[in-house]
Amino acid sequence: MFKTVVTLLRGRAFEAEERLADRHALSLLDQQMRDAALAVDRARKALAIAIAQDRTEEQKLSGTRDRLAELEGRAVEALKAGREDLAQKAAENIAALEGDAEAAERARTLFAAEIAKLERHVRDQSARLAELERGRRIARAAQAVRVARRGRLEEAPCHQATLSEAEATLARLREQQTEGIAAEAALDALDAEPKATSLNETLADAGFGPPVKPRASDVLARLKEKAGAPA
Repeated sequence: MFKTVVTLLRGRAFEAEERLADRHALSLLDQQMRDAALAVDRARKALAIAIAQDRTEEQKLSGTRDRLAELEGRAVEALKAGREDLAQKAAENIAALEGDAEAAERARTLFAAEIAKLERHVRDQSARLAELERGRRIARAAQAVRVARRGRLEEAPCHQATLSEAEATLARLREQQTEGIAAEAALDALDAEPKATSLNETLADAGFGPPVKPRASDVLARLKEKAGAPA
């Protein structure tokens, strides 16, 4: 019984871990890629240091060979001059330098093989990292599309609006704007209609019916009548 409970708990823990990983897959991928990029960067720096050290060893070996050639030439001249004692000392130094040169050559051969392996590793890791970067961009684009379509496929979070809701809001705004335009047009039409008073004035001025309000011509005629002047 105890073993069954432990197995069940382990299974539940594994399922919870899987759900957590699925829910935060992009964040997990981002961090894993940052870690991988740091590892590749460290490998590149190590490769650069190894190449620099190899070049330093090459320069040292070249200098040793130059000294060997010069020392051999001087030893030969000493022998020609009968100075075998000096030639002996030169031979001892030449033997030591030749041993150092051979050891350096063997070390450089091994070092060159290691550098070649490291270069292949860095190229492989860089290519894989670039492929992961392309995959991450595609995954992010797919995630953005899925979120954009969430309103059609699943319930959106309570704090997040969907495209459908935005479209409905825009439709309401357009309806309100259309109603407002129609109302303004109706008011303009009403303002353009002649008022009853102005229509009466127009008819009176045309000689139909009595004047609606005093006219200057009528006042002038009345004044002339009072003054006894001919109308």
